[in-house]
Amino acid sequence: MKVVLLQDVKGAGKKGELVNVSDGYARNFLFPRNLAKEANAQAMNELKNAEDSKQYKLERQIAQANAAKEKLEAKTIVIHAKAGNNGKLFGSITAKEIANEIKQRYNIIVDKRKISITGEIKQYDTYDVDVKLFNGIVAKIFVKVCE
Repeated sequence: MKVVLLQDVKGAGKKGELVNVSDGYARNFLFPRNLAKEANAQAMNELKNAEDSKQYKLERQIAQANAAKEKLEAKTIVIHAKAGNNGKLFGSITAKEIANEIKQRYNIIVDKRKISITGEIKQYDTYDVDVKLFNGIVAKIFVKVCE
């Protein structure tokens, strides 16, 4: 019997999948526990609509990430910080500060955990920073630290 799973079922499949199980397993285990429903025309239509919706959302997120990458790619973000006599900063520039600056300048919200800084930013200089916008979409920006 073909059924559409409503939840993850160990040994049968993941939520939203169309699987073929024995009649007894479906009637005695899956249906009473509301883990699955019979794969009739209505259930198949709902499954198709859910997959289409998921695909549409994914495409939209990828398009937004590509647009954000085009806005950010090879841009220089200037961050002002205080330092001692030798040019060494009091503290360091963090990913949170970079994310806030990106939000203020370009109106793009970036999670601070998605910003990859090689080493630490503790002196006045220009640094290369990678910003992961989506899976496989990375923008390279420059962070210039000055007084």
